[in-house]
Amino acid sequence: MTRTTTGPDPAAVVRDYYEQSAEREADRLDRPTDGAIERELHARALEEHLPPAPARILDNGGGPGTWTLWLARRGYRVTLTDLSPALLDVARDRVGRASRQDAVNVEAVAEADARDLSAFPDASFDAQLCLGPFYHLTSSTDRRQAIREAHRVLRPGGLLITTVMPRYMRLVSTVLERGSAAFTTGAVDLILDEGRYDDARPGRFTGGYLTRPDHVTSFFEDHGFRVRRLLASQGILSWAQPEVAALAQRDPDAYQRLLDIAYRTADDPSIHGMSGHLLVIAERPAVQAGETPATGRA
Repeated sequence: MTRTTTGPDPAAVVRDYYEQSAEREADRLDRPTDGAIERELHARALEEHLPPAPARILDNGGGPGTWTLWLARRGYRVTLTDLSPALLDVARDRVGRASRQDAVNVEAVAEADARDLSAFPDASFDAQLCLGPFYHLTSSTDRRQAIREAHRVLRPGGLLITTVMPRYMRLVSTVLERGSAAFTTGAVDLILDEGRYDDARPGRFTGGYLTRPDHVTSFFEDHGFRVRRLLASQGILSWAQPEVAALAQRDPDAYQRLLDIAYRTADDPSIHGMSGHLLVIAERPAVQAGETPATGRA
């Protein structure tokens, strides 16, 4: 892929972060106070919206293979790609330790950049998971390139299931952690004005693109997709994850009922701005005779 922007390639910054944090990232979705609610709600969305197995799915930016193996166990044929060799090593180890039946459904584990999926022909997949790359593409040029590649490798009628990251939760957590320095260093202004989050400290989340919820649907629809649903990844529970984890231990029935409500209300726009992530479920419409796919605009 030919790059037209100047300065460091954001892929190098993101790769370095995940290389340093691979062990932590590998079990993030299992941690009750971090990723467990996201995992539960995303699983429900996948079960509701994915085409039936054995559809072919690209887990683009799939890291340690958590969702790849979840899909493989359900009979999907899955290809996993990621930027981070360390995370890909974790994924290969997990696939190697999986049952033969599950492992056979993992067609490939390979290094790739969401902006360049040239290893895959047009219309290769029935669905694509992209649960990370779009909130690490800080330039509009890179986001347009990634969405065009996602559109290209999906068959007409295929699904793109991706995550984006809103601004306000990251802003608040930055101030809570850094105090006045968040203002004096310009970190708050960068988040508010440009939707950028950078952290030069080793092993810290960095190279983040933070969007506004009201911009999400138009971005995907401008680039040839039809958005089916926009969901808060943690629903109404973003700010109560430790308390919800404690509830799961002392009252499992109440916990499950609360998750039911969180999923049922996750598409309420009033909660989207303060969600940690948003889950976008978008369809590449079937191209009608005489039509050409949308190329999108900046």
